[in-house]
This record gives sequence, structure tokens and C-alpha cells, in this order.
Amino acid sequence: MRRQSAIVEPPGLTTNQAPFIEQARRDGQLYIHQPYELYTVENHEAWRRLFARIAPRWERYANEHFQAGIHSLCLDPLHVPRLEDVNRFLQPLTGFQAKAVSGYIPAFLFFDCLRNRTFPTTITIRPPDRLDYLPEPDIFHDVAGHVPMHTDRAFAETLVRFGECAHTAAELVAGIRDKHQQVRRLTSIIRAMARFFWFTIEFGLMRAKDGLRVYGSGLLSSFGEIEHAIESPEVQRYPIQLEWAVNQAFEIDHYQPLLFIVESFDHLFSLVDELERWMRQGKLDNVAPGEPAVNERDLRSFL
Repeated sequence: MRRQSAIVEPPGLTTNQAPFIEQARRDGQLYIHQPYELYTVENHEAWRRLFARIAPRWERYANEHFQAGIHSLCLDPLHVPRLEDVNRFLQPLTGFQAKAVSGYIPAFLFFDCLRNRTFPTTITIRPPDRLDYLPEPDIFHDVAGHVPMHTDRAFAETLVRFGECAHTAAELVAGIRDKHQQVRRLTSIIRAMARFFWFTIEFGLMRAKDGLRVYGSGLLSSFGEIEHAIESPEVQRYPIQLEWAVNQAFEIDHYQPLLFIVESFDHLFSLVDELERWMRQGKLDNVAPGEPAVNERDLRSFL
């Protein structure tokens, strides 16, 4: 009697369990295509569950620009999105497009992508038993959290302007002959830029007519923290001051205890202008030590 073999689902594109991504990294491929046929039933189910449970919280806590962006992108709530479909709706609005990557991108390359209206996008999705938190970015964080904001013209221009700051930093340190001094100054500037990005683009709050609303993508893609950011008495919320943001360390493995508020995206754009002025004036050369760490790949990417 012939034994019936069990049907084994292919490995798929689950975060930290995707052979396709592992091979791309071994081959040195940073920019990749999205092999949509590799997504499994389990991958699509993870997307469906993530989308279904957070949608009501978007309506309650997300800023109006994000909510407009979700509608503009026509994201399928049941299936992992195809990036080509996302870009078909996104690019005519602001010129931005999502671009698939195999993983971590050195800091300068990431900022340069923003300058060129490209958003490096992870294509794997978290496993269904870890929907609440994953330290690595995934396609839900990137596409459902970040990309809807890229449909807004004012926000998109702010990202481009921030990307230009990376070129300013590279130009400033290029003329420093002393290698130790060059690395020390660049390390401080990268740390300041990373902190600014964290407290604005990833975890920013904005004033609205009816109170505070979320615009930071780290909050927008987190079912638990989007509510916690607005409602919890444990969170300190302050109008943003540039000197606070660039000198404030952060940790990624828990809900953020400190959040900063902007008035509008025009306000945010002006802060990026100020960040670049401070960079040119040397005010970012000695920011407070602490997280985030700046690794060798980030330094080399600027040098």
C-alpha cells in the first residue's frame, strides 16, 4: 500500500526564515525583486490579521494624511501587497516608489534613496506567532506603516530634504584630514540624524483639531503602541525641540516613554532645514553619547 506523502508548504518569505533573502545576501544583492509567488498562505494570513486588527485604531489615532494615503494606495487587506501595484498608485502622487531590498541598508544609502524619492522596502513578513513585535522591519511596517505617508506632498518633500542632509554631512567630513577627527565628527552627525529620524518619521506625533494624532510609522504599524502613544499616562509628550531630539538616546525593544509633537509637516520641513544649518555650524559634532550605535558600514557609506 502506497503511503500518501504530506503536503509541505514552501519556505515562503517569513522574516528570518526566507531562503530567497538569505541567498540574495550571500550574492551581495541589496536591491532585489519581489518574488510574489513565494508568499505562502501563512504569509498572507499574517498580513490579513495585522491589517484587520489595526484598521480601527488607524481611524481613531492616525493623522488625516495617513488615512488619506491608505485609501489612495488601495491596499488589499487580505493579501501581502505587490510593490508594483503600490507604486502604480503612489508614484503619480509624489514621485516616490517602494523598492525591494534584501535587508539592512547602510545609513548614507538609505538617506540617498529618500533624496531620490525611493523607499527601501523589506519584502518579508513577520511570523503569525509574533504579530505584536519583531525587532526587524517587515513589509507590514514598511508598506502599511511608512508608505501611506509618502502619498502626502508635504511629507514627501520633507523626506527628500532629509536625504539631502546626508550629502551635506558627507561633504563636510570629506575635507577633514585627520582620520580620527573625521570619524569622531561623522559618528556624532549620523547619531544625531538617526535620533531625529526616530523621533519624527518613526515615532512622531502631530497636533490636530481634535487632539494629538500619530504620524510616525513605528507607531502606525504597531497595534499596541499606537493607542499607548496617545492614551497612556506613562508617555511623556512634548513639543519638539531640535536640541532635545538629537541628544536623546532611544531603545527599540519596548514602548517609547518619550514622544515629540510637531505642529504640521511644514513645521517638520523647517526642522530639517534647521538640522542642516546646525550640521554646517558644527552643532551636531558633539551630541550626547548613547544609542543608537553607529557601525562601521554606516561610517564607510558616508566616507
